[in-house]
Amino acid sequence: MSETSTIERRGLLLVLSSPSGAGKTTLARRLIEADADISMSVSVTTRKARPGEVDGRDYTFVDEATFRRMAENNQLLEWARVFDNCYGTPRAPVEAAIGKGHDVLFDIDWQGAQQLSEKMKHDVVRVFILPPSAASLEERLRARAQDPDEVVRRRMDEAAAEISHWPEYDYVIVNTDLTRSMEGLTAILTAERLRRERLNGLTAFVRDMQSQL
Repeated sequence: MSETSTIERRGLLLVLSSPSGAGKTTLARRLIEADADISMSVSVTTRKARPGEVDGRDYTFVDEATFRRMAENNQLLEWARVFDNCYGTPRAPVEAAIGKGHDVLFDIDWQGAQQLSEKMKHDVVRVFILPPSAASLEERLRARAQDPDEVVRRRMDEAAAEISHWPEYDYVIVNTDLTRSMEGLTAILTAERLRRERLNGLTAFVRDMQSQL
């Protein structure tokens, strides 16, 4: 067990962004499975639940009026309209989690990351996941679904637009090998948890130690 596990810590918001097909979702799932101190942010959405989805676990499902009221009352840290539906991050559960020293993981695009950083700048850690090459990304997109060439081309164009925002992130991982990428992501999380400004109980811990010397 780490020495700092006895020191009160403020949680952090770990943001993962990437173009579709770069492996972000797989990395997020593995991190959640491996680390009990971080959990996935549960978004609120206006779309209908799909078969197998559970309200409060996969998403929190609300109507348009409720979502609009949450946005107007500053109850969302970030939100966006995707086609005909809205998606957002409720503020209250996130602030409660990090206040208790628990970390929250976000699988969002650059726009969501930007909004989140504007609201909670000192709590956000942004990681961008890159594919090893354009050719490998196209190969992954083609292997994932039997889509016609025009659909793959559109997704590649969307990937190019997403990748253009990589300089806005704190860390970049080139996902050539999933194991090595997980090691890098874990190292980032470990280092960020040890930042002095996040260790709220550090001053009291040191003073107590000094009093016993």
